[in-house]
Amino acid sequence: MSKAKDQYYAHIWKQVIQHLKNSGNIEEYIVDSFFAPCYIYELNDVKVMLVTDDVIKKQVIIGENSFSVNNLDLLSSAFIEVLDLDSPITVEVYTQNEIKQFEGPFENSEDITMSAEYASSPIQADRTFENFVVGDCNRESQVAALACAYNPGKFYNPLFIYGNSGLGKTHLLMAIANYVKKSYPDKKVYYIESLQFVDKVVKAIQSNQIDRFKQYMCSMDLLLVDDIQFLAGKEKSHEIFFLIYNELVNNRKQICIASDRQPREIRGLEERLISRFNSGLSVGIDSPEFETSLAILRRKITDSGSEVEDIDDDGLAYIASNFSGNIRDLEGAWNRVLFYAIMHPDEISPSGSIALKTVISALKDQAVVTDTNLSPYKIIKCVADYYGLTRQQITGKTRTKNISNARHISIYLCRKFLDLPYMKIGEEFGGRDHTTIISACTKVEKQIKKDPAFGTAVKEIEKLILA
Repeated sequence: MSKAKDQYYAHIWKQVIQHLKNSGNIEEYIVDSFFAPCYIYELNDVKVMLVTDDVIKKQVIIGENSFSVNNLDLLSSAFIEVLDLDSPITVEVYTQNEIKQFEGPFENSEDITMSAEYASSPIQADRTFENFVVGDCNRESQVAALACAYNPGKFYNPLFIYGNSGLGKTHLLMAIANYVKKSYPDKKVYYIESLQFVDKVVKAIQSNQIDRFKQYMCSMDLLLVDDIQFLAGKEKSHEIFFLIYNELVNNRKQICIASDRQPREIRGLEERLISRFNSGLSVGIDSPEFETSLAILRRKITDSGSEVEDIDDDGLAYIASNFSGNIRDLEGAWNRVLFYAIMHPDEISPSGSIALKTVISALKDQAVVTDTNLSPYKIIKCVADYYGLTRQQITGKTRTKNISNARHISIYLCRKFLDLPYMKIGEEFGGRDHTTIISACTKVEKQIKKDPAFGTAVKEIEKLILA
């Protein structure tokens, strides 16, 4: 650094320190003890890099003060005032050891924040909390995500959202990102899928830029990682992610993660990562129940440019009942119905809406069972209706108590009314082993004998099936 630049930076920093004291937002002795000993390492119109003696002083500077005000925000405001800037400026704080990672002044070297190789993946602007349909299946996840977005780094860190594909995990991650970008425009938001993270780590190592990559990632205020299960088995990426994770959490930066399973169920993931994921909040998303499926379907129809009135209520209910395994299935079913209606205009009702008959015709090759005679489908549907669940929930892998209970009853009644082989029943319930089917039947038989209320519920379901 040239002598002239040294003097200029010292002059600017002296004014910033005075501005902090005059503001009254930080006690003067705190400013003198922790802020004043710092110095400006580099400065431009969008970012300033400060250097302090040790990590303790760094933690004080980047934290909140006794007035519950973010010190970095105060520093940013001070620099804007002193430099007479029209736009926000980012303040970054490093220790003496950390600053050694920089080879030279960042305005004279490749600025990693401008490198396309390390840029965040696109965040879709239309994935917001406003258009996320909330139901019993996803209410906890939505509330937790909104809390993290409202006050990043303060509540659940990390937030770990898990559930099968197509249930809205990515939507929630992007909703968090969009909320933070709108509410905190000065915060750095980064979204990435784990496989893309692995690819960036490999490229950074190959180009001898891994330290710069880590430094860049550690400068983020909000890190969102999708499909973290694909990080399993990638040992070098584990190490890099672990270092980034620790740095962000220690600096109270928010991390949100999505996966198709809970942390403990991800094989090939290091124990130290699993432990840290479990230290935050893990919330699951389940397959939508009928009411939520119907609401999501209505939203998808509206978003597609169509009117909900274009299809009658029975047709909507048919799609919501039979394609509620995940949101993509619902959207795909609607696209198929819409395409079929366009190709077969003669099947449109006189009122101009798509009737149930047309919906059934459109989806007849989509593995939707329409047999109303006594069958596994009808039995499962009756049990699902009785308990307010979907057919997909009962035949799926979710093991919550109420769903497992309904699943066992469905299996028992399929055996009782249809006398199907255990292996055949297992096929109807997602390819379950015959020993699982036998166990379910045994459990229900025992429960009927010892629990009168349970026995009454089974009898009521039997009446619905035979009606």
